[in-house]
Amino acid sequence: MSTYTTNEMMTVAAARRLPDGAVCFVGIGLPSTAANLARLTSAPNVVLIYESGPIGAKPTVLPLSIGDGELAETADTVVSTPEIFRYWLQGGRVDVGFLGAAQIDRFANLNTTVIGPYDAPKTRLPGAGGAPEIAGSAKEVFIIMRQSKRAFVDKLDFVTSVGHMDGGEARQRAGLPGKGPQVVVTDLCVMEPDPVTRELTVVSIHPGISREQITEATGWPIKFAANVVETPMPQVAELETLRALQARTDAAHGKQEGVE
Repeated sequence: MSTYTTNEMMTVAAARRLPDGAVCFVGIGLPSTAANLARLTSAPNVVLIYESGPIGAKPTVLPLSIGDGELAETADTVVSTPEIFRYWLQGGRVDVGFLGAAQIDRFANLNTTVIGPYDAPKTRLPGAGGAPEIAGSAKEVFIIMRQSKRAFVDKLDFVTSVGHMDGGEARQRAGLPGKGPQVVVTDLCVMEPDPVTRELTVVSIHPGISREQITEATGWPIKFAANVVETPMPQVAELETLRALQARTDAAHGKQEGVE
């Protein structure tokens, strides 16, 4: 258990940031993995909400999509999608929106729409879904992404979900109710927005990672906080729980897909 992957470090670091008892609107993929790890370890009272309507979901395996029956079957209740957005999210009842993306810029604006020009994209991505509303209305937004120059870009190909827009007090001027992104966790480090400029700043570096690696994996001149710390290593219990969750998921999805 003294060894772990960069993905495991990222997932554990993100899970630790989720407060116990928080109402969390979860995206599929890395956000769902981190949120469910938190539920199984440091935040047992977290309330996980998914876009399709489950409230208090407690999946035993990670969902393939928001329509995965595992979410509804393990939830405290299931409501309509309009109720999730109008009453819960826009009603100010979501503490944390947990998102991922294909691209992010220095002010934590996100792209999940296209790579390349919109009218003739190189790659068409899954699209917005509920992310724009989550980014705008959740009290806080947490982001988890693997870090590379292809993902951490100087200029987004398309702005799907706003973070801190062009920095400073832009969100407030736009009338958005949420605080916006408060943390970005990658496989290399943890970033937080500068309290004044709102530009993402490295506050914690994962064990074995150098500043040079972070700089090389960022498409803009990344800034480091005055007192950068080292991210605490994953604990045995965290790794065991995460690996067991992944093993259950692989087994379940393998059977569904006819894979031994």
